[in-house]
Amino acid sequence: MTLQAPPSTRRRRTMRVAAGALAAVAVLTGPPAFAAAESSRPAGTRDTVQRHLGRLVSEDGFPGVLASVRGADGRVRDYTAGPVPRDGQVRIGSNTKTFTAVVVLQLVGEGRIDLDATVEHYLPGVVRGNGNDGGKITVRQLLQQTSGLSDYDDVLFTKPQDIVDKSHSYYQPRRLVDAALTNAPHFTPGAKWEYSNTNYVLAGLIVEQVTERPIGEEITNRVIRPLGLRDTYWPGVGEQRLRGTHPRGYVAVAPGAEWVDVTDMDPSLGWAAGQLVSTPDELRTFFEALVGGRLLKPAQQAAMMTTVPAPGFEPTGEYAYGLGIARHELPCGGDAWGHGGDIQGFETRNLVTRDGRSAVVAVTALPTGEQMLADVNESVETALCATDH
Repeated sequence: MTLQAPPSTRRRRTMRVAAGALAAVAVLTGPPAFAAAESSRPAGTRDTVQRHLGRLVSEDGFPGVLASVRGADGRVRDYTAGPVPRDGQVRIGSNTKTFTAVVVLQLVGEGRIDLDATVEHYLPGVVRGNGNDGGKITVRQLLQQTSGLSDYDDVLFTKPQDIVDKSHSYYQPRRLVDAALTNAPHFTPGAKWEYSNTNYVLAGLIVEQVTERPIGEEITNRVIRPLGLRDTYWPGVGEQRLRGTHPRGYVAVAPGAEWVDVTDMDPSLGWAAGQLVSTPDELRTFFEALVGGRLLKPAQQAAMMTTVPAPGFEPTGEYAYGLGIARHELPCGGDAWGHGGDIQGFETRNLVTRDGRSAVVAVTALPTGEQMLADVNESVETALCATDH
Protein backbone atom coordinates (compact mmCIF):
# COMPACT_ATOMS: atom_id res chain seq x y z
CA MET A 1 0.00 0.00 0.00
CA THR A 2 1.32 3.45 -0.86
CA LEU A 3 1.87 5.61 2.20
CA GLN A 4 0.11 8.93 2.00
CA ALA A 5 0.74 11.94 4.19
CA PRO A 6 -1.80 14.69 4.84
CA PRO A 7 -1.73 17.59 2.35
CA SER A 8 -0.05 19.95 4.81
CA THR A 9 3.05 17.75 4.82
CA ARG A 10 2.97 17.19 1.06
CA ARG A 11 2.18 20.55 -0.39
CA ARG A 12 5.66 21.88 -1.02
CA ARG A 13 7.61 18.81 -2.00
CA THR A 14 9.50 18.89 -5.23
CA MET A 15 8.13 15.36 -5.01
CA ARG A 16 5.17 15.01 -2.69
CA VAL A 17 5.88 11.31 -2.24
CA ALA A 18 8.81 12.42 -0.11
CA ALA A 19 6.50 13.12 2.78
CA GLY A 20 4.41 10.08 1.95
CA ALA A 21 7.48 7.92 2.14
CA LEU A 22 8.39 9.52 5.45
CA ALA A 23 4.86 9.19 6.77
CA ALA A 24 4.03 11.13 9.89
CA VAL A 25 3.86 8.56 12.65
CA ALA A 26 7.17 8.83 14.46
CA VAL A 27 10.25 10.97 14.80
CA LEU A 28 13.18 9.47 12.96
CA THR A 29 16.33 9.26 15.02
CA GLY A 30 19.55 9.73 13.09
CA PRO A 31 22.75 7.77 13.48
CA PRO A 32 24.39 8.15 16.92
CA ALA A 33 27.05 10.53 15.60
CA PHE A 34 24.36 12.87 14.38
CA ALA A 35 21.99 12.48 17.28
CA ALA A 36 24.74 13.45 19.71
CA ALA A 37 26.17 16.24 17.57
CA GLU A 38 26.87 19.49 19.34
CA SER A 39 26.17 22.96 18.04
CA SER A 40 29.07 24.73 16.37
CA ARG A 41 28.51 27.69 18.69
CA PRO A 42 30.27 27.88 22.09
CA ALA A 43 28.77 25.73 24.83
CA GLY A 44 26.45 27.55 27.16
CA THR A 45 25.41 30.22 24.70
CA ARG A 46 22.22 32.02 25.63
CA ASP A 47 21.31 32.75 22.05
CA THR A 48 17.65 31.93 21.52
CA VAL A 49 18.03 31.17 17.83
CA GLN A 50 20.94 28.81 18.41
CA ARG A 51 19.01 26.90 21.06
CA HIS A 52 16.06 26.39 18.73
CA LEU A 53 18.31 25.21 15.91
CA GLY A 54 20.14 22.86 18.25
CA ARG A 55 16.86 21.23 19.24
CA LEU A 56 16.17 20.41 15.59
CA VAL A 57 19.17 18.09 15.86
CA SER A 58 19.02 16.90 19.46
CA GLU A 59 15.24 16.46 19.75
CA ASP A 60 13.84 16.18 16.21
CA GLY A 61 16.71 14.08 14.91
CA PHE A 62 17.70 16.10 11.86
CA PRO A 63 21.31 15.31 10.88
CA GLY A 64 22.23 18.98 10.62
CA VAL A 65 21.01 22.56 10.35
CA LEU A 66 22.35 25.65 8.58
CA ALA A 67 20.83 29.12 8.97
CA SER A 68 21.35 32.73 7.99
CA VAL A 69 19.57 35.47 9.93
CA ARG A 70 19.38 39.24 9.70
CA GLY A 71 18.15 40.58 13.01
CA ALA A 72 16.34 43.75 13.92
CA ASP A 73 19.75 45.37 14.44
CA GLY A 74 20.61 44.77 10.79
CA ARG A 75 23.43 42.39 11.61
CA VAL A 76 23.68 39.11 9.68
CA ARG A 77 24.57 35.97 11.63
CA ASP A 78 25.21 32.46 10.33
CA TYR A 79 24.33 29.46 12.49
CA THR A 80 24.94 25.73 12.35
CA ALA A 81 23.93 22.71 14.40
CA GLY A 82 25.29 19.25 13.75
CA PRO A 83 28.26 18.35 11.53
CA VAL A 84 27.67 20.80 8.67
CA PRO A 85 29.73 23.59 7.07
CA ARG A 86 28.84 27.19 7.70
CA ASP A 87 26.62 28.56 4.91
CA GLY A 88 27.16 25.51 2.69
CA GLN A 89 25.37 24.85 -0.56
CA VAL A 90 22.01 23.08 -0.31
CA ARG A 91 19.31 22.14 -2.78
CA ILE A 92 16.56 24.72 -2.27
CA GLY A 93 13.70 22.80 -3.89
CA SER A 94 10.54 24.81 -4.36
CA ASN A 95 12.17 28.14 -3.56
CA THR A 96 13.02 27.80 -7.26
CA LYS A 97 9.37 28.67 -7.94
CA THR A 98 9.94 32.19 -6.65
CA PHE A 99 12.90 32.65 -9.03
CA THR A 100 10.76 31.36 -11.90
CA ALA A 101 7.91 33.69 -10.94
CA VAL A 102 10.31 36.66 -10.94
CA VAL A 103 11.42 35.85 -14.49
CA VAL A 104 7.83 35.50 -15.68
CA LEU A 105 6.89 38.82 -14.07
CA GLN A 106 9.91 40.58 -15.52
CA LEU A 107 8.75 39.38 -18.94
CA VAL A 108 5.28 40.69 -18.10
CA GLY A 109 6.86 44.07 -17.33
CA GLU A 110 8.57 43.95 -20.72
CA GLY A 111 5.27 43.29 -22.47
CA ARG A 112 6.30 39.81 -23.59
CA ILE A 113 3.93 37.81 -21.36
CA ASP A 114 0.35 38.64 -20.37
CA LEU A 115 -0.63 37.30 -16.94
CA ASP A 116 -4.22 36.86 -18.06
CA ALA A 117 -3.45 35.14 -21.35
CA THR A 118 -4.01 31.40 -21.44
CA VAL A 119 -1.53 28.56 -21.31
CA GLU A 120 -2.89 27.48 -24.68
CA HIS A 121 -1.85 30.84 -26.15
CA TYR A 122 1.80 30.23 -25.30
CA LEU A 123 1.91 26.42 -25.40
CA PRO A 124 -0.60 25.30 -28.05
CA GLY A 125 -1.81 21.76 -27.54
CA VAL A 126 0.36 21.04 -24.50
CA VAL A 127 -2.34 20.99 -21.80
CA ARG A 128 -5.09 18.75 -23.16
CA GLY A 129 -6.77 15.45 -22.33
CA ASN A 130 -8.60 13.92 -19.37
CA GLY A 131 -10.56 17.13 -18.86
CA ASN A 132 -7.45 19.33 -18.77
CA ASP A 133 -7.73 22.39 -20.97
CA GLY A 134 -4.93 24.94 -21.33
CA GLY A 135 -7.40 27.28 -22.98
CA LYS A 136 -9.12 27.77 -19.62
CA ILE A 137 -6.00 28.29 -17.47
CA THR A 138 -4.17 31.62 -17.29
CA VAL A 139 -0.53 32.33 -16.58
CA ARG A 140 -1.62 34.08 -13.38
CA GLN A 141 -3.40 30.92 -12.22
CA LEU A 142 -0.25 28.89 -12.81
CA LEU A 143 1.81 31.23 -10.65
CA GLN A 144 -0.88 31.49 -7.97
CA GLN A 145 -1.45 27.73 -7.74
CA THR A 146 -5.11 28.03 -8.69
CA SER A 147 -5.06 26.12 -12.00
CA GLY A 148 -6.53 22.87 -10.67
CA LEU A 149 -3.88 20.80 -12.45
CA SER A 150 -2.74 17.56 -10.87
CA ASP A 151 0.79 17.28 -9.45
CA TYR A 152 3.05 15.11 -11.60
CA ASP A 153 4.93 13.64 -8.66
CA ASP A 154 1.78 11.83 -7.56
CA VAL A 155 2.01 9.90 -10.82
CA LEU A 156 5.75 9.37 -11.12
CA PHE A 157 6.41 8.44 -7.48
CA THR A 158 4.06 5.90 -5.96
CA LYS A 159 6.17 3.82 -3.52
CA PRO A 160 8.23 4.93 -0.51
CA GLN A 161 11.37 3.38 -1.98
CA ASP A 162 11.01 5.59 -5.08
CA ILE A 163 12.47 8.49 -3.15
CA VAL A 164 15.79 6.64 -3.17
CA ASP A 165 15.54 4.46 -6.27
CA LYS A 166 14.60 7.35 -8.59
CA SER A 167 16.99 9.91 -7.16
CA HIS A 168 19.30 9.50 -10.18
CA SER A 169 16.55 9.50 -12.80
CA TYR A 170 16.49 12.25 -15.41
CA TYR A 171 13.16 13.82 -16.34
CA GLN A 172 12.49 16.10 -19.28
CA PRO A 173 9.98 18.89 -18.52
CA ARG A 174 7.39 17.64 -21.00
CA ARG A 175 7.53 14.21 -19.38
CA LEU A 176 6.62 15.84 -16.07
CA VAL A 177 3.68 17.69 -17.62
CA ASP A 178 2.46 14.65 -19.54
CA ALA A 179 2.51 12.60 -16.33
CA ALA A 180 0.30 15.16 -14.59
CA LEU A 181 -2.15 15.19 -17.49
CA THR A 182 -2.87 11.49 -17.07
CA ASN A 183 -5.04 12.70 -14.16
CA ALA A 184 -8.16 14.82 -14.44
CA PRO A 185 -7.98 18.36 -13.03
CA HIS A 186 -8.84 18.66 -9.36
CA PHE A 187 -11.13 21.67 -9.82
CA THR A 188 -12.19 24.36 -12.28
CA PRO A 189 -9.38 26.88 -12.84
CA GLY A 190 -9.61 29.72 -10.35
CA ALA A 191 -12.12 27.96 -8.09
CA LYS A 192 -9.70 27.31 -5.23
CA TRP A 193 -6.03 27.10 -4.23
CA GLU A 194 -4.01 23.89 -4.35
CA TYR A 195 -0.26 23.45 -4.59
CA SER A 196 1.00 21.67 -7.72
CA ASN A 197 4.53 21.52 -9.10
CA THR A 198 3.04 21.11 -12.57
CA ASN A 199 2.07 24.79 -12.60
CA TYR A 200 5.67 25.92 -12.42
CA VAL A 201 6.99 23.48 -14.98
CA LEU A 202 4.46 24.99 -17.37
CA ALA A 203 5.57 28.48 -16.34
CA GLY A 204 9.13 27.51 -17.17
CA LEU A 205 8.06 26.19 -20.57
CA ILE A 206 6.26 29.49 -21.26
CA VAL A 207 9.44 31.41 -20.45
CA GLU A 208 11.38 29.23 -22.88
CA GLN A 209 8.74 29.65 -25.59
CA VAL A 210 8.77 33.43 -25.25
CA THR A 211 12.51 33.99 -24.86
CA GLU A 212 13.73 31.05 -26.97
CA ARG A 213 16.33 30.47 -24.24
CA PRO A 214 16.57 27.88 -21.41
CA ILE A 215 14.77 28.79 -18.19
CA GLY A 216 17.97 28.17 -16.20
CA GLU A 217 19.81 30.70 -18.32
CA GLU A 218 17.04 33.26 -17.88
CA ILE A 219 17.07 32.80 -14.09
CA THR A 220 20.86 33.12 -14.08
CA ASN A 221 21.00 36.26 -16.23
CA ARG A 222 17.98 38.01 -14.75
CA VAL A 223 18.28 37.16 -11.06
CA ILE A 224 21.40 35.30 -9.96
CA ARG A 225 24.06 37.42 -11.67
CA PRO A 226 22.47 40.85 -11.01
CA LEU A 227 22.33 40.01 -7.30
CA GLY A 228 25.89 38.70 -7.26
CA LEU A 229 24.88 35.27 -5.95
CA ARG A 230 28.12 33.35 -6.55
CA ASP A 231 27.05 30.11 -4.85
CA THR A 232 23.57 29.95 -6.38
CA TYR A 233 23.24 28.07 -9.64
CA TRP A 234 21.06 26.07 -12.00
CA PRO A 235 22.54 22.54 -12.31
CA GLY A 236 23.28 21.48 -15.85
CA VAL A 237 21.61 18.55 -17.59
CA GLY A 238 22.73 15.39 -15.81
CA GLU A 239 24.66 17.29 -13.11
CA GLN A 240 24.16 15.39 -9.86
CA ARG A 241 26.93 16.59 -7.54
CA LEU A 242 26.89 19.86 -5.62
CA ARG A 243 29.70 22.09 -6.83
CA GLY A 244 30.86 23.85 -3.69
CA THR A 245 31.26 23.21 0.03
CA HIS A 246 28.11 21.48 1.23
CA PRO A 247 26.63 19.21 3.90
CA ARG A 248 25.40 15.71 3.14
CA GLY A 249 21.66 15.32 2.55
CA TYR A 250 19.53 12.37 3.71
CA VAL A 251 16.16 10.65 3.39
CA ALA A 252 14.58 7.56 4.92
CA VAL A 253 12.02 5.24 3.37
CA ALA A 254 10.08 4.60 6.59
CA PRO A 255 9.85 6.04 10.10
CA GLY A 256 12.70 4.71 12.21
CA ALA A 257 14.71 3.56 9.18
CA GLU A 258 18.32 4.54 8.68
CA TRP A 259 19.20 7.71 6.88
CA VAL A 260 20.14 7.16 3.24
CA ASP A 261 22.64 9.59 1.73
CA VAL A 262 21.09 11.20 -1.38
CA THR A 263 23.41 14.18 -1.62
CA ASP A 264 24.24 13.25 -5.20
CA MET A 265 20.98 13.19 -7.15
CA ASP A 266 19.42 14.45 -10.37
CA PRO A 267 17.28 17.54 -9.62
CA SER A 268 15.53 17.51 -13.01
CA LEU A 269 12.44 16.24 -11.22
CA GLY A 270 11.98 19.79 -9.96
CA TRP A 271 13.10 21.76 -13.05
CA ALA A 272 11.48 25.23 -12.96
CA ALA A 273 9.58 24.13 -9.84
CA GLY A 274 12.57 22.97 -7.79
CA GLN A 275 16.01 22.55 -9.40
CA LEU A 276 18.15 25.37 -7.96
CA VAL A 277 21.09 25.16 -5.55
CA SER A 278 21.96 28.01 -3.17
CA THR A 279 23.19 28.76 0.35
CA PRO A 280 21.18 30.06 3.31
CA ASP A 281 22.90 33.46 3.06
CA GLU A 282 22.30 33.86 -0.68
CA LEU A 283 18.72 32.63 -0.51
CA ARG A 284 18.11 35.20 2.22
CA THR A 285 19.72 37.86 0.00
CA PHE A 286 17.40 36.94 -2.87
CA PHE A 287 14.23 37.19 -0.81
CA GLU A 288 15.39 40.47 0.76
CA ALA A 289 15.92 41.92 -2.72
CA LEU A 290 12.56 40.66 -3.94
CA VAL A 291 10.50 41.87 -0.99
CA GLY A 292 12.46 45.14 -1.10
CA GLY A 293 11.29 45.80 -4.65
CA ARG A 294 14.69 45.45 -6.34
CA LEU A 295 13.75 42.79 -8.93
CA LEU A 296 10.37 43.85 -10.32
CA LYS A 297 8.64 46.97 -11.58
CA PRO A 298 5.96 48.36 -9.22
CA ALA A 299 2.99 46.93 -11.16
CA GLN A 300 4.46 43.44 -11.24
CA GLN A 301 5.57 43.71 -7.61
CA ALA A 302 1.98 44.52 -6.68
CA ALA A 303 0.72 41.56 -8.71
CA MET A 304 3.16 39.20 -7.02
CA MET A 305 2.09 40.37 -3.56
CA THR A 306 -1.65 40.04 -4.26
CA THR A 307 -2.63 36.90 -2.39
CA VAL A 308 -5.36 34.32 -2.02
CA PRO A 309 -5.92 32.13 1.05
CA ALA A 310 -3.64 29.07 1.01
CA PRO A 311 -5.08 26.50 3.44
CA GLY A 312 -2.64 23.73 4.24
CA PHE A 313 0.41 25.58 2.95
CA GLU A 314 1.97 24.72 6.32
CA PRO A 315 0.64 22.48 9.11
CA THR A 316 0.31 25.48 11.45
CA GLY A 317 -0.14 29.22 11.04
CA GLU A 318 -1.97 31.43 8.57
CA TYR A 319 -0.61 31.75 5.02
CA ALA A 320 -1.77 33.46 1.84
CA TYR A 321 -0.20 32.79 -1.57
CA GLY A 322 0.74 35.41 -4.13
CA LEU A 323 2.55 34.73 -7.40
CA GLY A 324 5.33 32.42 -6.27
CA ILE A 325 5.59 33.85 -2.76
CA ALA A 326 3.57 33.46 0.44
CA ARG A 327 2.60 35.86 3.22
CA HIS A 328 2.63 34.63 6.82
CA GLU A 329 1.31 36.26 9.96
CA LEU A 330 4.06 36.17 12.58
CA PRO A 331 3.24 35.13 16.16
CA CYS A 332 4.96 38.30 17.42
CA GLY A 333 2.86 40.52 15.16
CA GLY A 334 3.13 41.75 11.61
CA ASP A 335 3.68 39.63 8.54
CA ALA A 336 6.56 38.18 6.57
CA TRP A 337 7.09 36.84 3.07
CA GLY A 338 8.83 33.71 1.81
CA HIS A 339 8.34 30.29 0.30
CA GLY A 340 10.39 27.26 1.28
CA GLY A 341 11.32 24.06 -0.47
CA ASP A 342 11.79 20.30 -0.12
CA ILE A 343 13.79 17.93 -2.28
CA GLN A 344 15.69 14.71 -1.57
CA GLY A 345 18.16 15.43 1.20
CA PHE A 346 17.18 18.98 2.13
CA GLU A 347 14.38 21.17 3.43
CA THR A 348 14.53 24.96 3.59
CA ARG A 349 12.17 27.47 5.17
CA ASN A 350 12.51 31.25 4.95
CA LEU A 351 10.75 34.50 5.75
CA VAL A 352 11.53 38.19 5.20
CA THR A 353 9.80 41.19 6.79
CA ARG A 354 9.37 44.58 5.19
CA ASP A 355 11.31 46.19 8.05
CA GLY A 356 14.48 44.30 7.18
CA ARG A 357 14.47 41.15 9.32
CA SER A 358 15.03 37.87 7.49
CA ALA A 359 15.82 34.24 8.18
CA VAL A 360 16.58 31.08 6.22
CA VAL A 361 16.81 27.69 7.92
CA ALA A 362 17.96 24.60 6.02
CA VAL A 363 17.87 21.08 7.47
CA THR A 364 19.80 18.24 5.87
CA ALA A 365 17.00 15.69 5.66
CA LEU A 366 13.32 15.64 4.84
CA PRO A 367 11.13 15.53 7.96
CA THR A 368 9.30 12.36 8.89
CA GLY A 369 6.18 14.07 10.16
CA GLU A 370 4.29 17.28 10.76
CA GLN A 371 5.90 18.01 14.12
CA MET A 372 9.38 18.04 12.62
CA LEU A 373 8.16 20.36 9.86
CA ALA A 374 6.38 22.58 12.38
CA ASP A 375 9.58 22.82 14.43
CA VAL A 376 11.55 23.97 11.38
CA ASN A 377 8.94 26.65 10.73
CA GLU A 378 9.00 27.68 14.37
CA SER A 379 12.77 28.12 14.21
CA VAL A 380 12.32 30.64 11.37
CA GLU A 381 9.66 32.52 13.33
CA THR A 382 11.90 32.52 16.38
CA ALA A 383 14.75 33.99 14.36
CA LEU A 384 12.50 36.88 13.27
CA CYS A 385 10.80 37.41 16.62
CA ALA A 386 13.61 36.82 19.15
CA THR A 387 14.94 39.90 20.92
CA ASP A 388 18.28 38.57 22.15
CA HIS A 389 20.04 37.56 18.95
